[in-house]
Amino acid sequence: MDREELFRELSIKNENKIILLVMDGLGDLPMYGGKTALEMANTPNLDKLAEMSECGVADPISPGITPGSGPAHLGIFGYDPLKYQIGRGVLEALGIGMELGDKDLALRGNFATMDKDGVILDRRAGRIPTEKNIELCKKLQENIKEIDGVEVIIKPVKEHRMVAVFRGEGLEDGLTDTDPQQVGKKWIPVKPLRKEAEKAASILNKFLDMVNEVLKGEEKANTILLRGIAKVPPIPKMQELFKLNPVAIANYPMYKGLAKLVGMTVVEVGDTIEDEFNKLQELYNDYDFFFVHIKKTDSYGEDGAFWKKVGIIEEVDRFIPKLMTLNPDVVLVTGDHSTPALLKSHSWHPVPVLLYSKYGRRDEVNKFSETMCTRGVLGKIRAMDELPLMMACSLKLTKYGA
Repeated sequence: MDREELFRELSIKNENKIILLVMDGLGDLPMYGGKTALEMANTPNLDKLAEMSECGVADPISPGITPGSGPAHLGIFGYDPLKYQIGRGVLEALGIGMELGDKDLALRGNFATMDKDGVILDRRAGRIPTEKNIELCKKLQENIKEIDGVEVIIKPVKEHRMVAVFRGEGLEDGLTDTDPQQVGKKWIPVKPLRKEAEKAASILNKFLDMVNEVLKGEEKANTILLRGIAKVPPIPKMQELFKLNPVAIANYPMYKGLAKLVGMTVVEVGDTIEDEFNKLQELYNDYDFFFVHIKKTDSYGEDGAFWKKVGIIEEVDRFIPKLMTLNPDVVLVTGDHSTPALLKSHSWHPVPVLLYSKYGRRDEVNKFSETMCTRGVLGKIRAMDELPLMMACSLKLTKYGA
């Protein structure tokens, strides 16, 4: 019996409520005063919750492996991120409400700044406003509708992020990104990782040449870095595996896309943290699993904005009492991965985990932080084991064996 068969057999439905609160990129490294952003933040409510909970730390994938946001969240949702590889383009496209078919190849693009020699000067084009993104995508779509018989669909996402979907025969994934992952290096042409993807690689490279021609007069966003080029993979839904009725409360398209892919209902929510907690309260009687996603902890980590990351953590903390007035049966608070402001990027470091339920064992953790959670009773776990723990604590798993 494999892991998924086990969950199909053991999971049961009941009325107990689970809240999964993910602060994206929460984990950090010490900077000011030898403290991380979470340790520096004033978090009386999270600390009080930690005192009533089981705590530990989690590896998003495996020790030493730096995860992307897709596999990191997939693990938290209970799936093996090494088994299911989902391209970011698919997640972004689904997240903005696009429907993808079997013949569609989707990619996530970053508007970026390059010099005349193709050297990337800014991988996010100064985080251009969404309004500019919309203008640029419209301009590109008007000039690029088809390449070698393949339809091209271009859509804006947020800030510097866009989506392109290529619809036609003979398109296969297994393609490299064009993003060099750091400034001062040239963009990289798309390369096929298998013979079947050669046609798609040729079309994408033509697409990029056309994009560069259309955008050549732009001051900041004069190119696009292509990332996460992929097709929709088959993946079982959370309703099937875990008997859950799940909803996603998130305002960034990629996370909504991943939630939709695993079967969550995706709802519209405003841009603020307060909007998200208000939506949680509004929907509380309608579902039994609530995924609440906070993005800015990750964004500020990537920007190296340590104190802004501290501020977001403190803002989330202020809404914990509102969450707890709902009287949930289980609450798990964690990050999908670490995004240390010191590194300005995702990292391999474990993330803190807090698991609240009336069936939990207590430990001596009295501060929700990277250091304190290492002393917790959960120890060090894998992110994909968090959902089984949430289900066990909500009595949604029956006994295995006689």
